[in-house]
Amino acid sequence: MTKNVTENKGGLTGDQRAGNPYQSTVYGCFAGYIVQAIVNNLAPLLFLTFQSEYRIGLEKITLLITLNFCTQLIVDLVSVKFVDRIGYRISLILAHGFAAAGLAGLAFLPDLLADPFAGLAVCAAVYAVGGGLLEVLVSPVVEACPSDRKEAAMSLLHSFYCWGQVGVVLISTLYFALAGVGRWRALALIWALLPLGNGIRFFRLPLPRELTAQESGISLRELLGRRLLWILLLMMACAGACELGISQWASAFAERGLGVSKTAGDLAGPMLFALLMGSARAWYGKCGAGIRLEKFMAVCGALCLISYGLAALSPWPAVSLAGCGLCGLSVGILWPGTFSLAAARLKGGGTALFALLALAGDLGCTGGPALIGLVSDALGENLKGGILAGTIFPVILLAALFFYRREGRRASLAGAGPDGM
Repeated sequence: MTKNVTENKGGLTGDQRAGNPYQSTVYGCFAGYIVQAIVNNLAPLLFLTFQSEYRIGLEKITLLITLNFCTQLIVDLVSVKFVDRIGYRISLILAHGFAAAGLAGLAFLPDLLADPFAGLAVCAAVYAVGGGLLEVLVSPVVEACPSDRKEAAMSLLHSFYCWGQVGVVLISTLYFALAGVGRWRALALIWALLPLGNGIRFFRLPLPRELTAQESGISLRELLGRRLLWILLLMMACAGACELGISQWASAFAERGLGVSKTAGDLAGPMLFALLMGSARAWYGKCGAGIRLEKFMAVCGALCLISYGLAALSPWPAVSLAGCGLCGLSVGILWPGTFSLAAARLKGGGTALFALLALAGDLGCTGGPALIGLVSDALGENLKGGILAGTIFPVILLAALFFYRREGRRASLAGAGPDGM
């Protein structure tokens, strides 16, 4: 981000009171993260429905998760080249369009094709393109809008992913209770309306001029040569794996692994997870000014390790569900916190920096659920065993945080300044 953007002051709250012209843009970005939540969390609520209705095995269900995040990963990679060329506005509109098309396609494409799994896979790939673009685009837009505390703004932005996840689970669960799970296709069409409407809004929402005129202060080659970047990318991958490893399997884990009803499993599993994750992000955005971010992230990483252990090892279903919820609380700051650390320590990274972070995060979002699903399948569909295997991710995250702090001390001793290298 260029210097004149990062030094723009005023704060979101003050700017809103003063009639900040970008207030509606920030709200559009908040809605963009709700769209991201729909893309990532609607299908997992229907995994067992897909399995029974289309006779799809658990290994293919795992492939849907992998396809979603692998597609987002590819989009993250190629967006480094094309976002600045076609512009943020067109990219944001395309992102919402792909998300809407993929979600709407779930309602009919699996039934039209001879192989229902192929239909599900095509839809997952289409809405994943939208999700991947949103992950790259929304954070730099909010970063470019006036703000006193970038860390707070970023944490608040990412909290809307959690509120979106809560809304997806709660509204979908109520819909299933009233209309029946068998009418899930209409629900997919309903959820497709949000990205469609928000995408139309971005035709006219004002965007900071610097987004279309910015020139990265660090070239991609130079950025890739920085040790600090690779540590941050490892942290981002582990943050994604820690978060999605539980949230993607929470509904199926509660229903099958713990033997509770689908309604109770959705409410006590993924919704509790998202509610606590969003609360952690919103709390840090409001009250975290005096807390050193990397130390707070280390505490949260240790709490994440404990929560995975509770979910996997407790013989009592209530404690296992509490472990899922506690995981949401613990991972809340990991993803936006890594974004904030990177933006502060690698100034001038521009679109390339955010794209690389999103790429690493989506790699973790792919690897975390995939590892849990594959280990569970190898153990005879034992999801507790798969979640236990997922404890590797918070362990690696804590190690990466240690090296991040050591790299910071080394840079300070060398007099390298805030860029860290």
